[in-house]
Amino acid sequence: MLDKNYTNELTKRRTFAIISHPDAGKTTITEKMLLLGKAIHISGVIKGRGNQNYAKSDWMNIEKKRGISVTTSVMQFTYKNILINLLDTPGHQDFSEDTYRILTAVDCCLVVIDAAKGIEERTKKLIEVTRVNNTPIITFINKLDRDSRDPISLLDEIENELKINCIPITWPISCGKDFQGVYHIYEKIIYFYKNKFSKNKSYFLKNFIDFSNVPVLKKTLGLDICKHIYKELELIIYIYAKYNHKKFLQAIDTPIFFGSALGEFGIDHILNALINWAPYPIYRKSNKRFIYPQEKKFTGFVFKIQANMDLKHRDRMAFMRIVSGKYKKGIKLKHIRINKYITISDAFSFLAGERISIQEAYPGDIIGLHNHGTIKIGDTFTEGEDIKFIDMPIFAPEIFRQIYLINPLKQKQLKKGLIELSEEGTIQVFRSILNNDCIVGAIGILQFDVVIERLKVEYNIDAIYKKVNIVLARWINCKNHYSINEFKKKYNSYLAYDTNNYLIYLAPSVANLNIVMNQHNDIIFDKVRK
Repeated sequence: MLDKNYTNELTKRRTFAIISHPDAGKTTITEKMLLLGKAIHISGVIKGRGNQNYAKSDWMNIEKKRGISVTTSVMQFTYKNILINLLDTPGHQDFSEDTYRILTAVDCCLVVIDAAKGIEERTKKLIEVTRVNNTPIITFINKLDRDSRDPISLLDEIENELKINCIPITWPISCGKDFQGVYHIYEKIIYFYKNKFSKNKSYFLKNFIDFSNVPVLKKTLGLDICKHIYKELELIIYIYAKYNHKKFLQAIDTPIFFGSALGEFGIDHILNALINWAPYPIYRKSNKRFIYPQEKKFTGFVFKIQANMDLKHRDRMAFMRIVSGKYKKGIKLKHIRINKYITISDAFSFLAGERISIQEAYPGDIIGLHNHGTIKIGDTFTEGEDIKFIDMPIFAPEIFRQIYLINPLKQKQLKKGLIELSEEGTIQVFRSILNNDCIVGAIGILQFDVVIERLKVEYNIDAIYKKVNIVLARWINCKNHYSINEFKKKYNSYLAYDTNNYLIYLAPSVANLNIVMNQHNDIIFDKVRK
């Protein structure tokens, strides 16, 4: 039997990620949540290189320069006595692999949509990833204080494009410069947005009635707006289904909220929904069985590695999602991949770039472990059981470059820097079996700019990157040793090893890859390495 304290700690935790297309307001929402949770006291405003006050979740130097999120930030804070583990993911598609792995470590997602742009391509792709595990989704339609599309057409688009049922929880009263606030359908409260006409921030309605019959609303909103919002609400309350918690947890329905992150409006509605509706820590799949958070024995998996969070110490941090059991300082855990027990004497919780040493942690928590090169993405830690958590894929890169040193004497430092950065999983480093050259692969071109910047800042290495004649990469698998040895001899100029010593074929064209695959039916060419 679990003790009462363990059960209480379990039920008061929520772990979720914020996902969106770039510029939908994701990082701003993150900061407003931190403000409401009193984790910070002033928002960071990204305006340019000269500004010294940056978004709390954007802690890397290149993020501050470009005003974009390029790495996932983990933030733990408390809101209304609920401990929240929030993961702010990169919005840019060039960092999609990092985001995909993050989604394996959360129990719920907050999707942010720009009210003027609606569903964008990146949002669709991220929702497809959440579908793999049926992750529950809460939707926030942002930027209502700017020119926006008709809210009903936005909901139609969400249902058609994302294949999920919309359940409006709040409803906007006008938009753009005329944005007045939202009506909370379930609380029956109007929340005013920066109201100039009344000292009240909200107004309670006992029943859903004609807004134009309420004198204070006629004075505050105007008669025309009152009549319009009444007709709209009458329609949507009739058309859309009521909130069903079971369907939300099954990712069939998504609750819809409206507001303005920059205007600090509507964020509390999202947080209230997250703490009341989002699931507390759920089970995870292993190669042998389901692992449940209620189990006493500790289990966890590493979903992210970050190099040089502390430039003074040049350290690497492994981010672990606790699945079951309790972490206690000094716990002895088995590192399954290397079949070795280690004692964890120091673990951390996070507030973006800042970390706090902790004495204990529970399922759903994201903890940081010092990594001296032995921990890799996907690694499982237990108190002894030989299991491995699954669904942590490594995708083949889509773009390839070779890194060249400006100072050729720093070859050793370059190799070390590239290997350490590759451990984070956002780039991959391949070593040619023919001449030992280092080739770097990534999902998006912006990753190479990040690599060059980080080599300079974190490793004091000046380098540039240039194109190479590689278009596709596929990992090689073959049970026949003779066949693989012959394959190596014949195609040694196209073959390389990754940092885990897996053999990979680097194709100069799609036609080349197709020809080679047709000629070698006994060899498997994998796009994903698990």
